Amino acid sequence: MVLLIQGRVPPAVLFTCWAVGYVLLGVTEQQALLTSFSNPALITLLVLMLVSLALERSPLLDRVSDTLLKGRESMASLRLMGVTAFLSAFLNNTAVVGSLLGVISRQGYIPASRLLIPLSYASILGGITTLVGTSTNLVVNSFVINAGLPPLGMFQFTLVGLPVALLCILGLMFSARLLPQNRVQDQETPQSYFLEAQVMADSPLIGKSIEANQLRNLNGLFLLEILRNDRLLSPVSPDEVLQQDDVLVFTGEVEKVQALQRFPGLQLFGNGVDRLLASNLVEVVIAHESELANRTLREVDFRTLFNAGVVGIRRGKRRLTGQLGQIPLRVGDSLLLAVGPDFTDQRNIDRNFHVISGTLQRPKLHKRQSLLAFCGFGIVIALAAASMVPLLNGLLVLLAALLVTRILTLSELRRRFPFELWLIIGSALTVAKALESSGGAQLVADAVRSLSSGYGVYGAFIGVFLITLILTEIVTNNAAAALVFPIGLSTASAFGADPMPFIMAVAFGASACFIIPFGYQTHLMVYSPGRYRMVDYLKTGLPVSLLYSAGVITLVPLMFPF
Repeated sequence: MVLLIQGRVPPAVLFTCWAVGYVLLGVTEQQALLTSFSNPALITLLVLMLVSLALERSPLLDRVSDTLLKGRESMASLRLMGVTAFLSAFLNNTAVVGSLLGVISRQGYIPASRLLIPLSYASILGGITTLVGTSTNLVVNSFVINAGLPPLGMFQFTLVGLPVALLCILGLMFSARLLPQNRVQDQETPQSYFLEAQVMADSPLIGKSIEANQLRNLNGLFLLEILRNDRLLSPVSPDEVLQQDDVLVFTGEVEKVQALQRFPGLQLFGNGVDRLLASNLVEVVIAHESELANRTLREVDFRTLFNAGVVGIRRGKRRLTGQLGQIPLRVGDSLLLAVGPDFTDQRNIDRNFHVISGTLQRPKLHKRQSLLAFCGFGIVIALAAASMVPLLNGLLVLLAALLVTRILTLSELRRRFPFELWLIIGSALTVAKALESSGGAQLVADAVRSLSSGYGVYGAFIGVFLITLILTEIVTNNAAAALVFPIGLSTASAFGADPMPFIMAVAFGASACFIIPFGYQTHLMVYSPGRYRMVDYLKTGLPVSLLYSAGVITLVPLMFPF
């Protein structure tokens, strides 16, 4: 718990070590570990996320976004939240937010800061209404199956989720008025990140390489690009030989101009190449599955990995200063990149970044491909809801069809396979089994029962929900579900109650992340593009969290009696 909250060790590493430790200590069998990683509900989640790779490339969202955001701000916000919630009920909410993020950031009708937090919250609220709406529901379903209980139905969550979602969206209409108006013109211009210098005719630097001139190890500055005869060299190789009239573009702590004073024949001047540089800039947000998280640019050799240089880093409303290569990056950080000519050919872009602005555009599906992908997905969901075809079977057939029609490729599946999620959930299933079989979960359940003495089973139900809610705010939603599910199941058993209300308490509690941005991936995605501060989430999310909790605590016992 302490390590999860600190965030220094990735959850995938923690849960894997935890599960393997239980096996080595004999708390659980090796076969239980292997079986957990092939859990049908877990495989369903993985296949669903792979199928979503095709759906998120559809141009549908780009086409409807312009219509959504016209008119009065309140109505535009309501339309945006409604459409986002509807799409998130069936599509991966990360994909929905990622698709709309760039469109909202670039539009000029309404300040993006007034829309991005509602966008993120609406994706959560839509996700709680169906089994496939959020990975958390599918994760809980995997625990249910692992415990030997009947699997959850496609619309079993709708009875509670839909009224709660509508209630919270109405609440958001009022709390969103507290959001700041960070307009585009209030943001720092990209040019403020640059420092330029020209190589004069009498400079001894001419004819020598960047490495030989010692231009790679400057105090706080980094050589980003070279402008030569209206041609841009980016990124700059250490073997690049300087020529007369070359314009050297530096980034980093641009106020440390004195670092360039020791180079004779290097004349400093203003932003003379802004226009050319602007055509070479791309703004991205670090994705939750990125390999850059908690690592520095120098550690990952960013320039070689992406053929791009980092001009600036923004975290929320604050632009980070100092030596950029030594700053540990976080999920949600916004990076301003100066990209090389083959940046769009890099195959690791989608996994690591959400593209906000710039000339880079992900390849979209053609109209026929988009129709095939969405119709196929709709048929699979309908057949699963009618109990005619198991969801996993339908998704496997659809995935095969997407591969045959080359809408998806094997290389894309390899790059985007959610390996860390598979490790976390597979390991968590093993941990849950061990906690139940060893009696550890029962000990905690007995403690919950004693604390709720006098309040009965309803008090224990509220306790399980609140524990899950608190955990999902300070760790992650899937980790919170993994930790509390065996406790909830044991608590139901201790009271002799039906386990379903406690299962729903865990499922809805694990999605109740509205107050702190670091507990949920879509909150981090909008954190920097919206130029938000922590207090913005607190002011907007606290009323939503209270409405959400009141709705769940009231409706779950009515729809799923003890």
